Amino acid sequence: MRERFLLFIILSLLGVFLFVFQNYVNTVVGFVILCVCMTIYGLYSIAATKYQKRKLRKHPPVVNENYKPFVSIMIPAHNEESVISNTVENILNIDYPNFEIIVIDDRSSDNTASVIKDLEAKHEKVTAFIREKDAFPGKSAVLNDAFRIAKGEAILVFDADATVEPDFLNLLVPKLEPADVGAVQARKIIRNKDVNFLTRCQNNEYTFDTYLEVSRDAVKGAVELRGNGELIKRQALEDIHGWNNYTITDDLDMSTRLHIKGWDVRFCPEARVYEEGIVYLMPLFRQRRRWLEGTIRRYLEYFAEAMKSKKMSLRARFDMAVYITQFIMPLWFMMEVAFRIIKLFTDKIDPYSLHNVLWSSLIVSMVVGVGFFAAIRYSLRKYDFVPRMSAFRQALETTVYFLIIWFPMELFICGKILFCKKDMKWGKTAHGLVLEEKHRQVQEKQQELELQEV
Repeated sequence: MRERFLLFIILSLLGVFLFVFQNYVNTVVGFVILCVCMTIYGLYSIAATKYQKRKLRKHPPVVNENYKPFVSIMIPAHNEESVISNTVENILNIDYPNFEIIVIDDRSSDNTASVIKDLEAKHEKVTAFIREKDAFPGKSAVLNDAFRIAKGEAILVFDADATVEPDFLNLLVPKLEPADVGAVQARKIIRNKDVNFLTRCQNNEYTFDTYLEVSRDAVKGAVELRGNGELIKRQALEDIHGWNNYTITDDLDMSTRLHIKGWDVRFCPEARVYEEGIVYLMPLFRQRRRWLEGTIRRYLEYFAEAMKSKKMSLRARFDMAVYITQFIMPLWFMMEVAFRIIKLFTDKIDPYSLHNVLWSSLIVSMVVGVGFFAAIRYSLRKYDFVPRMSAFRQALETTVYFLIIWFPMELFICGKILFCKKDMKWGKTAHGLVLEEKHRQVQEKQQELELQEV
């Protein structure tokens, strides 16, 4: 109820602001203010990143080789029989001396539990944790249950389709050592990015997120966890009383609560975790719907607490406030256009006036879009080393992808929060399509060989 009330207040204030702004203030003033603020923050982030890189080059951090905390690797799995074995076998190859793997079957209706038990019998480091069928639903509840038996000084969470390189923990663990660091997030990469337009755009989205998180890390901002490949200090977990069972985005919720409690969250782009991208549009919509709803509800629930926190750094609070605008901006644009259209038909004004109709709003949106496109292209060049023309093309199509996915999704989520009862629908992502495709290709190859022999 509180989230619904706060969102109503925010939308009402936004509407009043736009009404007053359009009627009493020159629109060009808003355009200039918006562009200047975005440019200043963007330049500040770039400068901070370059300064951090130069500082680390001159004074490389000394890695404490004696800091090797015991790590409990937890992998929740719900109907993941097609991928969980491959994931566990891959993670067992991590080159790190002290770790255990806890694989959790979360009320699966397929053979996941049986596969997990076989893995436990086969590998000494693997523990099978089978949840009861009537257990509380959700990834947070799964992790809280497994945390009770975890022995680690740090907890590493993987999705059921994750794969990593052997040096993963050796890259991630040193960043967790400082006393004020509560968690570290690895870079996420789409493993099957070349399948189609959607998987390619998802990978570009992750690369753009890498650029943003590296910038936030450089300015000591509110770096966020991403669920897959997150390493969390036990002390920090206990300080915030574990995962929140009543959220649909456990990683984002935990990120904010860690910051509120004064814990720093770091980002490690060198450590990479690979996951399977979604091949079809409707499952992608369901996943992004959950992400966006969890993000908005998280801000509505914790924003006031974050702004009042005496432990949360000023930089993290400012950074969080800046990033909230990325969810307000689509609403602002759509409300702005709606008001302009109403004004066009009710006031019978000159349709070519730069002040009173859609032109100013469209110009602002185009400038913002160009800036967004440039940031995506820059991230593709910097982190994926994409050639210039290919980076231009992929940045353009990813900008369109964002427009198609996020704009209508935000309207839907705001309507859902305002008018519907809160639910815990997870919108589970289907895994195993990559392995199925490889299996199909192998079968086709075998059939071709058989035909040639005949």
